[in-house]
Amino acid sequence: MDGETANLRLKRELGLVSAVSLIAGTMIGSGIFMSPEWVLRHMGSPGASLMIWAACGLLALLGALSYAELGTVIKESGGEYIYILRNFGSLPAFLFAYTSVIVVRPASIAGVSLSFAEYVVAPFYPGCPSPEVAVKCTAAACVLTLALINCLDVRLATSIMNIFTAAKLTVLLVIVVGGIVLLANGETRSLQNAFDNTAAGFGPVGVAFYQGLWSYDGWNNLNYVTEELKNPEVNLPRAVMIAIPLVTALYVLVNVSYFAAMTPVELLSSGAVAISWGDKVLGSNWSWLIPLAVALSTFGSANGTFFSGGRACYVAAREGHMPDVLSMAHVHRLTPSPALIFTSAMSLIMIIPGSFSSIVNFFSFTAWFFYGITISGLLYLKIKKPDLPRPYKVPIILPIIFLIAAVYLVLAPIIDSPQIEFLYVVLFILSGVIVYIPLVHFKRYPKFLSKVNLHLQLLLDVAPTDKNV
Repeated sequence: MDGETANLRLKRELGLVSAVSLIAGTMIGSGIFMSPEWVLRHMGSPGASLMIWAACGLLALLGALSYAELGTVIKESGGEYIYILRNFGSLPAFLFAYTSVIVVRPASIAGVSLSFAEYVVAPFYPGCPSPEVAVKCTAAACVLTLALINCLDVRLATSIMNIFTAAKLTVLLVIVVGGIVLLANGETRSLQNAFDNTAAGFGPVGVAFYQGLWSYDGWNNLNYVTEELKNPEVNLPRAVMIAIPLVTALYVLVNVSYFAAMTPVELLSSGAVAISWGDKVLGSNWSWLIPLAVALSTFGSANGTFFSGGRACYVAAREGHMPDVLSMAHVHRLTPSPALIFTSAMSLIMIIPGSFSSIVNFFSFTAWFFYGITISGLLYLKIKKPDLPRPYKVPIILPIIFLIAAVYLVLAPIIDSPQIEFLYVVLFILSGVIVYIPLVHFKRYPKFLSKVNLHLQLLLDVAPTDKNV
């Protein structure tokens, strides 16, 4: 390899504003425009629903602050994967990468892209359902556009992230201001006796948390790109402390605005709560703003998920848990293009059946299982290695609370509604052991793979990278 590529590494392009945009921009997707109906359905009352939204934000903040300490101790990209690898070893980390890179991340990107496509295509077919082919082709175009943007330039991807985050924050502020005007005009009937008909029980609360936490998904995304973050010791915790409270406050106020505009019965029957809000509050002249906002939100959220998801694949390959070519970066553009191309290919495969939403739901309990393992690693470091240099520290009680919540969220859906699909998910994860033993542990793989790697390296103009640590 020549001198130009001998010390190739990803550039530190993410400043504080881009870091806040990555977290907030990924968190604010379609969830806040769709999930309030489902949280209310499970909790039964506006007051309890608002408490769930606030509690979800608090839980996301506890997790993100705990991850911030991990990110300043283990200064490598890769999020949960790299923390599990460094604290618990190769096999658990491989199982996480196997599950996340092959199914969970691509399914998430495909799901958000399909939501984007639904809102983009709908205006062309007024009064009737959009053709499935048109929706899927638009979703595929969204994935390919994101792949191109992220492969071309990190700065371009982050600029798009910043613009889309600013746009959707503006729209959420419009909904908040609309709610304040309604409340000032005395529209408070839904918030009187706000806790009437509140549901109780282990199961309903857990499922309501899942619905709310879907809208907060992305709170951990900055830890996937630590090596591309400027001054991570300062900017990682600072971005978390700005982005997550901001999103939480907006989510709670947006829900208050929904309840000011609609009764609980109207909200439950709306189907798309934000669009119903727009029709009622903005009127026919401006109600188009809400579908546009959802399209912007979903595209921006897909971009953030794509940005971090490609890095997870890249880091797993760099550690020997994926094919070598996926650990390489473009020699001129300095983007992990092979990993991004692989992620986009898996996402396109997920779009074809279009019935993977249940897969994502059943894997969400897996995500919380791995969150719990990751936080256990932080507690291990705090107790067993207290002298490790820590530019940023969280009080030990915060990760303990988060770990208890993670255990609850793993067990709640299984206890409340046991389904055979949970067993299928566990079996899929364990099937990773069959792949791990020959290919990773014993490094027994067909010789033609090295030739394939070499040809792909030449074709994609990529080279191995060093770590930014």
